[in-house]
Formats: sequence, structure tokens, C-alpha cells
Amino acid sequence: MLDYHDREWGVPVHDDPLLFEFLILEGAQAGLSWMTILRKRDAYRKAFKGFDPASVARFREATVERLLTNSAIVRNRAKIESAIRNARVVQAIVKEQGSFDRYAWSFVGGRPKRNAWKTIGEIPAETNESRALSKDLVKRGANFVGPTICYAFMQGTGLVNDHLVSCFRYRELTG
Repeated sequence: MLDYHDREWGVPVHDDPLLFEFLILEGAQAGLSWMTILRKRDAYRKAFKGFDPASVARFREATVERLLTNSAIVRNRAKIESAIRNARVVQAIVKEQGSFDRYAWSFVGGRPKRNAWKTIGEIPAETNESRALSKDLVKRGANFVGPTICYAFMQGTGLVNDHLVSCFRYRELTG
């Protein structure tokens, strides 16, 4: 977890497949620890074709059944089917807006929202921005994208800087 925090969490992401990866992994994490998902991340990358939305969008029932036997990922039918549904939503967003990056970053005005939390207890579970992102994704047909999941997505991909002000990463990612 420390390595993930120090190297990746909160770093602005502008790569569509990586944004899609975070969206799917945050949904898979629902009800589980993030450490569980990080341990399974490589297996997810393999099982979900490098998180290429076009490839995942083509998954059919036979693929779902095969993935349900893959102990290296979270074997939850709803979460697997959600990844496929969400891949189709992301594809539609890309067709409409040119990139998933442009879409996601529009919820924070195109640049990271910098918070200034002094304690972990101050960090909210959701925000107006994550509620707006969630509402729009749900309207488009996505699921496992509630406001809390969307906020975790926004934190992980650097749409918001939620490192504590005392953290070395806060300053690195602010400058």
C-alpha cells in the first residue's frame, strides 16, 4: 500500500485505458479492501485484456462464465458484468466526447482539484463532483459507480489531490 501511495495514488491520469482500469477496479473493490484489489491487479489486467474498453465491451456470456472460474480476480457475477457494461458506456463516451480522459476531467474543470486536508478524518467519502460523475455515468447505463466509488476513482487518478498537506506527495502533486 505504501508503494502504491508513494508512486501512483493521486497522480493525474490522462490515459483512457488506465482511467478505465481505475473505474473497473474501484467498482470491483466495493465491499472489499483496496489491498485485495491491488493484489489481484495483474490478474485483472490479463483477464480484462489490459483494460482496453473495446475488447472488454465484446465480452459475452461465455467469457463471464470463464471469468467466474478465475480465482485470481474477484469472482462476482455482478461486478464482472458491470465491467462489460461500463466498457460499453466508456466507448459511447469516447465516441461522443473524443476521449474518456476529456469526459472524466470535465467534472473538475480540466485540472486537479486541490484539497487541503490536515487529517484523514476530514477527507469526505463523496463530493458534489463525485455525485455529478456518478449521476451522469448511471444515466448513461453504468453501474458500480456510486458517488463513493466515483470519489475513490477521482482520488486514485488525481482528479483530486487528497493527500494530507503534511504528506510529501501533496507538495509534489501540487507544484
